[in-house]
Amino acid sequence: MNKNEQNITIGDVVSTYFLTNQIDFISYNKGFYAKSFDTVKQQKQQNIFDDIKLYIQNQHKNDMTKELYSAIFLSTAISKSVREVCVDFGVSHLVAISGFHLGVLTFVLYWFFYMFYNFFHKKYFPYRNIKFDILIVVFISLFAYLYLLGTVASLIRAYIMSLFALILHRSNIKIFSFYTLFIIVGIIISIFPSLIFSLSLWLSVFGVFYIFLFIKYFSRLNKYFLFLFFNIWIYLSLSPIIFYIFEIASIHQLYSPLFSIAFSLFYPLAIFLHIINQGNLLDDILIVWLKTDIKSFDIVLSQYFIMLYFIVSLLSIRYLYAFWLLNIMMVGTFIYFLGYLIQ
Repeated sequence: MNKNEQNITIGDVVSTYFLTNQIDFISYNKGFYAKSFDTVKQQKQQNIFDDIKLYIQNQHKNDMTKELYSAIFLSTAISKSVREVCVDFGVSHLVAISGFHLGVLTFVLYWFFYMFYNFFHKKYFPYRNIKFDILIVVFISLFAYLYLLGTVASLIRAYIMSLFALILHRSNIKIFSFYTLFIIVGIIISIFPSLIFSLSLWLSVFGVFYIFLFIKYFSRLNKYFLFLFFNIWIYLSLSPIIFYIFEIASIHQLYSPLFSIAFSLFYPLAIFLHIINQGNLLDDILIVWLKTDIKSFDIVLSQYFIMLYFIVSLLSIRYLYAFWLLNIMMVGTFIYFLGYLIQ
């Protein structure tokens, strides 16, 4: 390794040569590993993305919190140590920017623009639909954010689906539809074919799919009960997929539903604190969490079980008995997980 390579860190721009004789079309789009040589760090031109990243990181002294907040706000890469903590607690979906983050941003931006536009609407534009006007501005702002971050698969899915939902709502067409979800996935893949190999996209799609199932069968329950039950059920529904893909489990993952609830308050608070240049106020708590001892173990699920799980999930769209079978399978997976903890 030469002197230039020794100074390379996450986010740097480099020029390199790598061997391509083992790379085919599918692996090129899917992502690949290849031997490289003559790697040289390049001078990077500062842009608005780097300015925002620097503004965020300058509010923190600890490297782990710098990485965490950069990932939450700008979808930057995180180190192995931070990633292991996120996987150990089952909160990787909270760190990787997705539809959840976009939903919070939509809520914050909507009320921010409402405070300014409401006066002018009442005085000069009372004939206009104030909600629709503000949503248009919000979507333009979110598109600018999306453009700033680049091709973030889960965020693209969330944005296109949100925009499509707005169009359907204006046309008095049902929004929460599995058919709508399938159309959105088709649109995304047709525009960005390489995303068919994106794990983050499919995990995001699975998340939305099970949210739609939850709405279909549980939406009539008490709303206060649903607030807690929703996060538990989504955790259980995605657990078989997560266990199969990553083959790692931890006792700390039992806290995942609670972390999901807490994140609903933490994320907008973190945005506000960073805007006023006080982003480090929560660092002491986060550092204690990030330095938690990792105690994970390997867990293996059969591919035939996962195939059956997917089939039952699809049948649950139409058949109630399939939905209850799905619940039995997800609870059974959780008991299987607890069995690993006891060993």
